[in-house]
Amino acid sequence: MEARGVPVRYEVPDTVIPYTKPARMSRYTPDFVLPNGIIIETKGRFVTADRQKHLLIKQQHPDLDIRFVFSNSRQRISKQSKTTYADWCLKHGFLFADRTIPEEWINEPPRR
Repeated sequence: MEARGVPVRYEVPDTVIPYTKPARMSRYTPDFVLPNGIIIETKGRFVTADRQKHLLIKQQHPDLDIRFVFSNSRQRISKQSKTTYADWCLKHGFLFADRTIPEEWINEPPRR
């Protein structure tokens, strides 16, 4: 194009076009489901993809009671962030525990 006298700019930052990727169906298999219906997800590392997945599941299935058991809820979600796994859960309305499923969760009556 330049040989023909037409100026060309390649991948110019001020020419970014936002778009939405089409949705694709995904499936989630919980780690554990207690007899009372509480879903337990156990996590050592809680990576971005997992956090995004659980926000989508919560949004699309608000009736599910999903709770997390972390090896360490004080772990930061990334090296650059001050946010811990616990902070993330509190912000998004998930109950969480460290290392073991609390007895109260096991003894909680089923939701109706």
